[in-house]
Amino acid sequence: MTTESVPASAKSVAAEAGRRRTFAVISHPDAGKSTLTEALALHARVISEAGAIHGKAGRKSTVSDWMEMEKARGISVSSTALQFNYTAPDGDDDAPANVINLVDTPGHSDFSEDTYRVLTAVDAAVMLIDAAKGLEPQTLKLFQVCRHRGIPVITVINKWDRPGRAPLELLDEINDRIGLTPTPLFWPVGVAGDFRGLLRRGIDGAATEYVRFTRTAGGAKIAPEELLDPSAAAEREGDAWQTAAEESELLSATGQDHDQELFLAGQTSPVIFASAMLNFGVHQILDTLVALAPPPGQRLGVDETARQTTDPFSAVVFKVQAGMDAAHRDRLAFMRIVSGTFERGMVVTHAQTGKPFTTKYAHTVVGRERSTVDTAFPGDIVGLVNATALAPGHTLYVDKKIEFPPIPSFAPEHFSVVRVDSASKYKQFRRAVDQLDSEGVVQVLRNDIRGDASPVLAAVGPMQFEVVVARMKAEFNVEPRLEPLGYALARRTDAESADELGRQRGVEVFTRSDGVLLALFSDKWRLQYIQKELPELTLEPLVATAD
Repeated sequence: MTTESVPASAKSVAAEAGRRRTFAVISHPDAGKSTLTEALALHARVISEAGAIHGKAGRKSTVSDWMEMEKARGISVSSTALQFNYTAPDGDDDAPANVINLVDTPGHSDFSEDTYRVLTAVDAAVMLIDAAKGLEPQTLKLFQVCRHRGIPVITVINKWDRPGRAPLELLDEINDRIGLTPTPLFWPVGVAGDFRGLLRRGIDGAATEYVRFTRTAGGAKIAPEELLDPSAAAEREGDAWQTAAEESELLSATGQDHDQELFLAGQTSPVIFASAMLNFGVHQILDTLVALAPPPGQRLGVDETARQTTDPFSAVVFKVQAGMDAAHRDRLAFMRIVSGTFERGMVVTHAQTGKPFTTKYAHTVVGRERSTVDTAFPGDIVGLVNATALAPGHTLYVDKKIEFPPIPSFAPEHFSVVRVDSASKYKQFRRAVDQLDSEGVVQVLRNDIRGDASPVLAAVGPMQFEVVVARMKAEFNVEPRLEPLGYALARRTDAESADELGRQRGVEVFTRSDGVLLALFSDKWRLQYIQKELPELTLEPLVATAD
């Protein structure tokens, strides 16, 4: 981030905000999300060589993965942020560079709650689709979150260098299954598995240019590009070019040309075909983000008051993470700057407590690498060190008070009791449970019957429990023992209903760490029976925005 002096005027803040594009990549596992993250960093020249190579068994860990579990499995299970400057290859060298804030997200559906938190911090999303598999369940769920939050989506059909489905078939699936009209900006030349280049579409669907790619060894370097006009492309590629040109014209005839207003309204999605592994089509993705994705805008508070980007400083915490640096054992609260200018060391107000908060230690973090942040602007992501009072959904501000809406929790579906057998480790065990709870790694439930020594962990997916075990061992030297509970779903209840629910077979009532009472049920039939027999009891569905 910039270390320049704080701008004095709202005009300067508006200019800084206008240069920024803050987005997340959403996808089903194995669609190539972490590989694309590195390819984008490579094209912005943040790194000189991509860290992903063919084959998971021999794959280097990507720059954004920092947990040993992530490196071993080749998936991302936590979110991270990457900021870099980017100037389009054909852009004005004298103009200020665009600032890209790429917030990487977990690559497994068990961590969809963490992904949802990330989506509260971005202005756009890249929906990454495997060319062979098309739309998959996790992609569909996350797209619904984007639709719910009004986040415009750019679609990237990845892995076009491998055998896959027909491009028109993939577009039809997007339109039919999620009701989003795909509007390709670039069209592939060559079928899936024979990726030669991209046809750049004009406003009427006519081919305006051919971008021909050349492979590099293992995709480690930026793929060279050759630009040809349509006549030269036809001579070079023959039938492959002719097919691409005809399909592009067909798209135009069916109204699948880009319209910026419809894109921002969430009705259409620009489409780009790419191979993140080979670095084909990557800078076209960056160019599209810069040209079409919205810059940071206003955000509404809980009282519907709008906080403009030029208003005094405000930010929302969307993630808390500890254990990223074993040498320091610190805790980072990641905040998205909503308005004004952030300056390291400034004293802000914590909206949830009304207390002052000093921002002495502020970092950007990529993997385990950190750098100090002196100044940041709307759209930027900043990690505050040892911010023990902060939790996801909290607001920081200066001057006029603002409090942004809290981030809802998902409905858990998996439940386990966690214990430690060694009495000498009990204090570390308690600290570990409290730490992971405050980060939102799992939800922690307690009741008088089980006591503090046997809290219940509630998770959206079972892999969250694996993260708990791995981090307790690595960070707290605790060997936890997990015992699955025979519950399948949870409902919010109240104190008046809790006593009667506690007397029912197949039901147990707990208090979550935020004070919410949850009733756990053995199965949906038990829940339906109690709702029928005792309709006066309070049993409310938890927010499950990803469904």
